[in-house]
Amino acid sequence: MTTRNTNEPVMPGASSALDQMKYEIASELGIGNYQQMDKGALPSRVNGYVGGNMTKKMVAFAEAAMQSGNTSQILQSAPTEQIK
Repeated sequence: MTTRNTNEPVMPGASSALDQMKYEIASELGIGNYQQMDKGALPSRVNGYVGGNMTKKMVAFAEAAMQSGNTSQILQSAPTEQIK
């Protein structure tokens, strides 16, 4: 099965860290062996649950960084594109 993901990464090289985060969150949610599973055979609710929890953790990280005054850390890691 080939991947259809055509999204361009904001930070090249971060995909391995995001994959590791995905597997850790799946494990926390009680989804064992997620790395070897055929994600296409899983219900979208299961994959969405993992992705949703990844997003929650990333938003919490960004909020904590902003609250502590580390806005430069956020701006450097997630540059915004201007809409034309």
